[in-house]
Amino acid sequence: MLTTVRRKLEALKNHQGFRRYAANTSWMMAEQILRIIAGLLVGIWVARYLGPEQFGLFSYVLAFTAIFGGIAKLGLDSILVRELVNQPELRDAYLGTAFWLKFIGAFIVVALVALIVPFTSNDNTTNLFIFIIAAGLIFQSFDVVEFYFQSQVLAKLVSICKLTQLTLSSIIKVYLVLTQAGLVWFVIVTAFDALSLAVSYFVAYKIRVNTNFFKSFDCGVAKKLLSSSWPLIFSGLVLMIQARIDQVMIKEFRGSVEVGYYSVAMRLIEAVAFMPMLVKNSLFPAIQSAKKVSRALYIERLLNFYRLNVILFLIFSIPLYFFAEHIVVFLFGKDYQPAGILLSLLCIRLFFANMGVARSVYLLSENLMKFSLITMVLGTVVNITLNYMWIPEYGAKGAIVATIISFSVSIFLVDLSYSKTRPNVFLQIRSILTFYKLNLKSS
Repeated sequence: MLTTVRRKLEALKNHQGFRRYAANTSWMMAEQILRIIAGLLVGIWVARYLGPEQFGLFSYVLAFTAIFGGIAKLGLDSILVRELVNQPELRDAYLGTAFWLKFIGAFIVVALVALIVPFTSNDNTTNLFIFIIAAGLIFQSFDVVEFYFQSQVLAKLVSICKLTQLTLSSIIKVYLVLTQAGLVWFVIVTAFDALSLAVSYFVAYKIRVNTNFFKSFDCGVAKKLLSSSWPLIFSGLVLMIQARIDQVMIKEFRGSVEVGYYSVAMRLIEAVAFMPMLVKNSLFPAIQSAKKVSRALYIERLLNFYRLNVILFLIFSIPLYFFAEHIVVFLFGKDYQPAGILLSLLCIRLFFANMGVARSVYLLSENLMKFSLITMVLGTVVNITLNYMWIPEYGAKGAIVATIISFSVSIFLVDLSYSKTRPNVFLQIRSILTFYKLNLKSS
């Protein structure tokens, strides 16, 4: 048996496609690991410096803006990767059109924020912070470069750009802490991050391809992209509401300090939650290409993708669950000790988050974006309803339990009721039972 395993591993090692995707994933993983390190060395330092109340306010502003930031993406991200894989000869048309659509979308978001903030209970300073960060969304139009590199399995270039931005941002934040700068400067740096990343993407694309894609705009391509992505626009908005509404509602019901505790726990769980998205970005082109070859190969790759997400959940959630409070106190200090129990609860949520990322690949490949929107809306309604019931009494703990229940509804229960997604639920269950069966055999 060991000989067979060794032979298969050797075959994988020498397989050109495997080596290419492995190298691609390695670059993205290296970038994310360095980002985690920067978060530990800089982000935690910033949280300690600001304290639970100011850090909670900062997190609230980021969450509020992120809800509307989903609109600026116009649901084009995965659609663009898919079309660049299927029609590489139309590269400039797709990139240029998507760029200008995102640019227009960013201005729509800023206008929308301007209409909504007067109806909030925020003071003028908080609203100013929101506008500063919202302005940074305009520079996210250059994200189309990242999706082109993804379609070409060139994560190395994307990682270099992100690391350049990360290094510059980290240096500035360290300087702000050392000089005891006010919260407003940390808000400005957040907007500057979007600008510096845009410049990095532009330079990388000019060096690699040397074409001015932003001079291209095709109305036919725009109609095609928007006709495919409009459900994703709403689903992206709903997804961001589901992901960030907790922080907004916690501030309204329990104040900024509670948001600070919740945000610290979220920062730690997000430090490991990047893996499913990283693997998705790297393997999505391979899964999409497999569908062209045969249904069997497509299903096999999907199943392996689900298995990988189960493994990632087990690797990260088990140690975090048992040592949550110790980790929080060690990294952030005793002021943030109440975040320990929140981190333990978020470890349970991590399973549903991982499977949700994996599920999105199936929905996109099968062109079920409208159904995806319906499930997200239902999950969000459940989440907000339970938040209203539980946050006033249980605070952030109630918000996390509400999210876990809403994820189980939108990812599993609703899919079981629809014939086109029911096989995918069985595929997810099979990915979990695979390891159960293996354990039985080994015992």
